[in-house]
Amino acid sequence: MLSPQWLDELRSRITLSSVIGRTTRLQKAGHEFKACCPFHNEKSPSFTVNDAKGFYHCFGCGAHGDVIRWMTDQRGLAFMDAVKELAAEAGMEVPAPDPRAAKQAEQRDSLHDVTRAAQDWFVAQLAGPEGEKARAYLATRGFDPHTVQRFGFGYAPEGRQALKAALGRFPEDKLIEAGLRIAVEEREPYDRFRGRLMLPIEDARGRVIGFGGRILDKSKTDAPKYLNSPDTPLFDKGRTLYNLHRAGPASRQTGRMIVVEGYMDVIALAAAGFTEAVAPLGTALTEHQLTLLWRMVETPTLCFDGDAAGQRAALRAVTRALPLLKPAHSLRIVRLPAGLDPDDLLRQQGPAAFEALLGAAQPLIDTLWEHERDALPLATPEDKAGLKARLLAHVETIGDPDIRALYRRELLERFSDHAFPRREGSSEWRAQPGGRGPARGGRPGSWRNPPPLPPAEATMRFVQRGAGGQRQALGAAVLLGLARWPQLIARHAEALLRSDLPRSPLAPLLDALLDAAEQGQALETHHIATTLAQRNMTLPSAADCGNIPYPFLQDSCPPDWADECLTAAIGVLVEGPALDAAIAAATERFDIEEQGRLRARRDELDNRLKALMRG
Repeated sequence: MLSPQWLDELRSRITLSSVIGRTTRLQKAGHEFKACCPFHNEKSPSFTVNDAKGFYHCFGCGAHGDVIRWMTDQRGLAFMDAVKELAAEAGMEVPAPDPRAAKQAEQRDSLHDVTRAAQDWFVAQLAGPEGEKARAYLATRGFDPHTVQRFGFGYAPEGRQALKAALGRFPEDKLIEAGLRIAVEEREPYDRFRGRLMLPIEDARGRVIGFGGRILDKSKTDAPKYLNSPDTPLFDKGRTLYNLHRAGPASRQTGRMIVVEGYMDVIALAAAGFTEAVAPLGTALTEHQLTLLWRMVETPTLCFDGDAAGQRAALRAVTRALPLLKPAHSLRIVRLPAGLDPDDLLRQQGPAAFEALLGAAQPLIDTLWEHERDALPLATPEDKAGLKARLLAHVETIGDPDIRALYRRELLERFSDHAFPRREGSSEWRAQPGGRGPARGGRPGSWRNPPPLPPAEATMRFVQRGAGGQRQALGAAVLLGLARWPQLIARHAEALLRSDLPRSPLAPLLDALLDAAEQGQALETHHIATTLAQRNMTLPSAADCGNIPYPFLQDSCPPDWADECLTAAIGVLVEGPALDAAIAAATERFDIEEQGRLRARRDELDNRLKALMRG
């Protein structure tokens, strides 16, 4: 039995487009590839391949899967044969069979039989005489028969032993292990769900792994309104998103994923046409759930109630996401009107109102800023210092260095504008692009020449202009180095895309190198030259690289030394611009301590590269 972690590692080491491209002609289309579907006959391409997310999908026939699924469905290999072939390509060893893992898999399979049988029984009870109250409740919610059937609504009768009697073919310990029965000391076990409208909770493959139940008797004030299955070998609420197996394919059509607080909200949205909605199961969003969402879309939209509890939930989601942020991956936040959940909003104002809220969703940084700004008064210097400290504490939790630097700069600018507002008529001026800008505190549309810059700021502007040219020369050197060492392109591809190179004049050359690597052509330097010649492109010259003798440009440089030097140079390209921007912002704020810290990090990057060049 192969562990999910091992299989994930295998998938991450294989470029999906390179495998599919061996038998299917792929065309680059933005961040994806497109082709005519190999699983059905078509004249216009509806088949897409996304390397970042690791899946292929056909919008025509619905074919969908990862690199292993491609090998089994398109190549016709057995699962283990596909895994072994891919593992050999990735340089991984297939683990020896683990008897304990095999036993656990067998145990999970038997529990799936139990939960499937329980679901069938709950559905039958809803249709029977005892399900009348549950059917009446569904009618008040406006759920039509199609929605009831699609989401698998059922009913659990009041009896404490009803489910056991119905599923008597399964041992008692299996019913307890599946979370359907509760065991108590010195007493007979009893059914967990009684007198409740039931919903199955399914995994990413659509298999029933647990249940949620809503109480129908309002007189039972001591019982929870909603009750979910406990964690079992099948069900882990922190790693499960309700409705993901339906919302995932829908999100690929709409390009968005909506996260709401409960499964009844998900169903109400689906009934109104918003089929790309999911919900956590009684907990705040976990790191694993955020990862699942980012596999579907780059910026999921979270919906929270507009009351105080909803605001706290929004901040919990923001703080949970900050350490995990990565380029182009974030969250957007929707605040519903106070006292309304999605179902209420849809009933009172219709789908168009909800669509408008989704269109006005806030970026994550706006939610963070507004929450901390409004959390406490800002009447004294101490209050303002407290706000700054809270903001910086959040910033320090961000893992990605570029995003951390940019958040620091943006939040400190907002802090300065809010804590120290310009007085009307003030002659203070903030530099605008091009050296001219509207006078702060002046009339809208009024312009004036900026005053001379202070010496420190003038020096910084000069250094920045110089650094821009140096970075372009360094970028040219890095790309020339990768052409000389093409086997290193794939290893550094992600870092290069995070640098300024994709937005520089060198972008076409970078694209050509990355395309060559993705097509499996970047094995020898002459392949690179051929690829560039086909695009009427040439490699940079020594002058373009600043005439600096970088080791990775020398024919005598050993491969491991070239890799280390290129890694250092790319580090300067990726982190350097963000550091320069943050240093400039700290200079404008006269934040000497922050300037020192940032300059030390900038010097560390530069000195490492210089030390490597000296050998």
